Amino acid sequence: MPISSDDVCSEQISGVGIGLRSKHYEYILEHQPDIPWFEALTDNYMGEGGQPLDYLEKIRHLYPMTFHGVGLSLGSTDPLDKYYLKRLKDRISQFQPSLVSDHLCWTSFDGIHGNDLFPMPYTEEAIKHLVERIDQVQNFLGHKILIENVSSYLSFQVDAMSEGVFLSEVAMRADCDILCDVNNIYVSAINHDLDPIAYLGDLPAERIKEMHLAGFEDQGTHLLDTHGSSVHEPVWELYQQALTLFGGIPTLIEWDTNIPEFEVLKQEQRKASDLMNSYKREFKR
Repeated sequence: MPISSDDVCSEQISGVGIGLRSKHYEYILEHQPDIPWFEALTDNYMGEGGQPLDYLEKIRHLYPMTFHGVGLSLGSTDPLDKYYLKRLKDRISQFQPSLVSDHLCWTSFDGIHGNDLFPMPYTEEAIKHLVERIDQVQNFLGHKILIENVSSYLSFQVDAMSEGVFLSEVAMRADCDILCDVNNIYVSAINHDLDPIAYLGDLPAERIKEMHLAGFEDQGTHLLDTHGSSVHEPVWELYQQALTLFGGIPTLIEWDTNIPEFEVLKQEQRKASDLMNSYKREFKR
């Protein structure tokens, strides 16, 4: 049975959540771990019925939830996928997530979808294009979205501003919010020899509604964003800077490949929670 608005947890998320993965469905339902919220990868739940939706419904009755997707392809010049948007709107209505997010990138061209999140050129033209697309999405969904910064491995000669300024301009003009992926900022900063703290300083604190923490892989010539390991120490340090700038924003432990047992994620969640709580104690003094 679809979840009605009366059945769903209505509270807003806070604290540190964990990305919901199928490997952990049974563990979560059996043990009901002390996690304040989960984030579901929206694209995994677009089908008609089936086991994934059944598990999502059961877990949603127990925990607040956010939606995070990769399918909007906001930066593409392809028309917006109306079928995808309709399915997303239906899932939002059914599960009432606290937040809905996708990436500031493009994933398709001429109807062909690439298996990656491709960065945008940081230009005024690209800002206008994205603002128009985000406006269409938000109007269709009836729901404000968050846009997330992606990791990048190249830059464009036409870039006219920093990524932080670009992201800020898009969010402010489109009247959407920002999902600040701290790991992605660090990866991009190292790959392009930039200052990650300066990047954080470019972002409008009032627009930051969620942060992500994840792991990367050092390839020698560059860092590769795998989201497949524990959070690295410099990312923890950058997260502390983000807490200072933005406050105790809801934060997610995101682990997408080589997914470990739930207790490993719980350890990462505890570390992030300790840092957040330490910030809050300092802030109250």
